[in-house]
Formats: sequence, C-alpha cells, structure tokens
Amino acid sequence: MRFENRAVPIALAAVLIDTIGFGIVMPVFPKLITQLGHIDLEQATRVAGYMLVVFSVMQFFAGPVLGNLSDRFGRRPILLTSMLCFGMDYALMAWAPTLGWLFLGRAIAGAAGAVYGPAGSVIADVTPPEKRSATFGLIGAAFGIGFILGPALGGLLSSFGPRAPFVAAAALALLNAATMFLFMPETLKPENRRPFRLRDAHIVGAFRPLFHAGNAAPLLLAWFIWQLAHMVYPSTWSFWATMRFGWDARAIGWSLAFVGFIMACVQAGLTGPVIKRIGERKAMVVGMCSAGAAFYLFAFATAGWQAYVLMTISAFQGFVFPAFNGLLSRMVDATRQGQLQGGIGSMGSVSSILGPLVLTQALATGDHHGFTGANFLVAAVLVTIALGIILWKVLDRVPVAPVTVAEG
Repeated sequence: MRFENRAVPIALAAVLIDTIGFGIVMPVFPKLITQLGHIDLEQATRVAGYMLVVFSVMQFFAGPVLGNLSDRFGRRPILLTSMLCFGMDYALMAWAPTLGWLFLGRAIAGAAGAVYGPAGSVIADVTPPEKRSATFGLIGAAFGIGFILGPALGGLLSSFGPRAPFVAAAALALLNAATMFLFMPETLKPENRRPFRLRDAHIVGAFRPLFHAGNAAPLLLAWFIWQLAHMVYPSTWSFWATMRFGWDARAIGWSLAFVGFIMACVQAGLTGPVIKRIGERKAMVVGMCSAGAAFYLFAFATAGWQAYVLMTISAFQGFVFPAFNGLLSRMVDATRQGQLQGGIGSMGSVSSILGPLVLTQALATGDHHGFTGANFLVAAVLVTIALGIILWKVLDRVPVAPVTVAEG
C-alpha cells in the first residue's frame, strides 16, 4: 500500500503497538485480579470495570491536552513521549504486587497511552480531505491487527504466568518509541501551528470549532452512545466468555485474535471502497446494524461456535469509526486537527468511564440472577439509539471548514 507520507505507517504502528499492549494482557486479567485481590470471578469482574474507569478518566483529561500540544509542538514529540511512558508503565504493571499498584499502572497508561488523537492528526495533516475516511480506516485496521496479535500472544504467554504479557507489552512499546525517534518525520507544517491555550485543552474546547460548522451535535451524540455500547468488548468479553463457555486464557486470546483478524480484513480491504460508493452516513448505518444484531444474539448464545459466527456478523462495525472521523475532520481547518482528534479521544474516554461501570455491573448482576447476557442486551439497546440518531439527523454532506492560517 502506498502512503501519502512515511509518517503515516509509523503512526499506524503506534496504534498497533498500543492495541497489542492492551490486548496482550486481556486474557490474563481475570486470573491476575483474582490472585492479587484474593477474590472470586464475579468480584473480579467489578474490579476490572473500575480499572477501566480509572484508565478512561485519565485519558479523558489527557486526550485534549496531548491533542493541543501536538498542534503547538508537532505530532512526533507527543507520540514519542507517549510511547516511552507507555512502555515504562507496562513494566511497572509487570511488577505490581497488589491491586493498588495495578490501578496506578492503569492510571498512567490512560494518561500516556492517548495515541489515537496524535495518530489521527498525522493522517489529517498529510491526507486530502476526500481520502481521509479511507485512511482513517487504516487506524481501525491497525487496531484490528493489534487484536489479532495481542490476545493471541497474551494467551500463549499466559503459560509463563499472568505477568509475562506485561513484560512483552513494555518491550513492544519501547521498540516503537525507538522507531519513532529514528525514522518518523514531523507532519505538522510550521504555518499550521498555533499557541497552546489551557482553555482549549478540554473536551468542550476541543469541539468548539465544530459547533460553528453546524450539524455536529447529533453526530457527536450518536458517536458517544455508540462508544458506550462498544465498550462491551474490552470491559466484559473475558469475563463473559469465562462465565458463559468456561473458556480459559488461551481460548479467550484466540477469540479476540479472531475478532481482530476479521476487523482488520474489513477495515483494510472494504472500508475505503464501501465509503466511496455509499457515503459515510450509509456506511455508519451498515456498521451499526451489524453490531446491534450481533449484540442481541450474543446475549443468548449457548455455545462457543455461535460466538465465532456472531463475531463475523459484527465485523462490519469497522465502518463506523472511519466514516465518523472523516465527516468531522472536514468540519475544522488544518490548525485544529490535533485539537479535534484529542477531543474525539476524550469523548471516547467519557464513554469508557460510563460504559464499563454499566456493562460490568450488568454482567455481574445478570450472572448473579442466572442470566449471563445482560451486558450485551444493554449494548444492543445503546446501538439502536445511536442508529436512530444517525438515520434521523446525520447527513452525508457536511460543512467544510475554510483553509486558515494559524495565529501567531
């Protein structure tokens, strides 16, 4: 594949490494939390939800700050610093002797690991507006490939103990930082840089330019609700699969690797052609319909093979993120792409705070009453609401920001 700039594959590698690091530890979290906390699996499910909340709270505050800093100093130093901190944090979690230290590690990871905003800004810097949706799909493909490699590696490394995946994640992050330092060029032109202002470095400031463009509010609301639903995978999958099918860490790892594989195939091979042919709005509708149908059916799955069928059905949800991001990126000018991407990341963090709280508690409560599927029912309802907003309010044609020169 030919890229507009050699910084793009390096930025995608940052997303890939970040996702591998996240996915590689998922298969061992149930065992590690039960061991460190001396608690049962139901209690560990709730603790895992709280850890995701801590991670997301830190990312909520860090996302807009990193995005605005990248608009001031460039994408390269922000990505490099994030990867260095991310690697050192996974080393800390590999050593963590108590749940408290594991919580601290997740907090640092949330602050340092907000690489999606700067990576998305690299793509916006060097890609023509009409090609951005397809290129943003590569971020989703990198995420999918990360979920092929991460959980599979985590499942394999679990045979060396529940801490081995953390060591591997630290090594991968530090290797990626070294690659950035040696090979990544800067993509933000000097004339498109702007001063860092603390009043812009939060979620409201990040989206302020969008509301002058019009039609942004329903799009952002639908995206937020969609993100709430999508948290059903990272927050509950390992625990749900253990409760429903009795899967061990290796089986969970392979299932997540399969999800990553089919998502990568969809986003690398289909996203660009599909969005070009049917437009962003219709692509979002297709993606949300496939996810919503799968979520409803997951709630009542009774065998492991059914889960694999439903994963395949839900793969087209990979259209949603690039279509959404492509629409929004055209609403702001070149000086505020980092601010926008940081805001998108921060909004995702809000959903990552609320989603795990709701979905892990739904799973634990449902399991307590004999129904291990309440988490997916809640997710399905949320997708239905988001889909209704897209069908009712969101159009393919959105206002395009004029080209401006950054303030001095």
